[in-house]
Amino acid sequence: MKTVLVVDDEPQIVRALRINLRVREYQVYTAATGAEALKQASRHPPDLVILDLGLPDLEGVEVIEGLRGWTAAPIIVLSGRADAVGKVEALDAGADDYVTKPFSMEELLARMRAVGRRAIAEGDKPRFRLGDLVVDLAAKRVFREARQDGAPHGADIRLTPTEWHLLEVLLRHPGKLLGQQYLLREVWGRGYGDAAGNLRLYMAQLRRKLEPDPARPRWLLTEPGMGYRFQPDPDDGEAAGRR
Repeated sequence: MKTVLVVDDEPQIVRALRINLRVREYQVYTAATGAEALKQASRHPPDLVILDLGLPDLEGVEVIEGLRGWTAAPIIVLSGRADAVGKVEALDAGADDYVTKPFSMEELLARMRAVGRRAIAEGDKPRFRLGDLVVDLAAKRVFREARQDGAPHGADIRLTPTEWHLLEVLLRHPGKLLGQQYLLREVWGRGYGDAAGNLRLYMAQLRRKLEPDPARPRWLLTEPGMGYRFQPDPDDGEAAGRR
């Protein structure tokens, strides 16, 4: 049985989530404040956290940072905010996904299943398929697979060290929306928070090298105002996901 921590100060939402999750055999703990959430998480380590950003005592980002200090459990943010700023900050702090209020229970459950699959998959697959391209992270190679008619694969596609680093970060988080600040920090390091132009440039270069139609990317997607996402093909046995 998986343990879920629900953090929200709206009693109706907490009640609805508790009922729906317990019916599906989740062990549910709840908290109405950020401080209480951190205490509950330490007493009952969660397998997944559902977190409202608008808490009465702490910002949701502070709770995420507190959790990320010791647990890698997936965190799904609930947000009633119309602007993207809070969502981006939450993703950069370590949240795995977000759902905007009001939301349907079916959507939330689907997001829970998706982050659960990613948590199992991340770090376990040194090879990924992009159509007929194979990305071998261990060997740092991108090559076109030999065709069924016996034709050999083409020459390796050369990537620069920075392109490799960016691609690896994206591929290690299949299906997850990664904020711009997170990617800049992971690939270029601290001090590059204002270098969004670098990120756009290298994403464009990766698309030109890896996407069949760079203008309409299939795998390396942009979420306007938010960040970027590696979206595997749904029938890819090595890294399942959806476009």
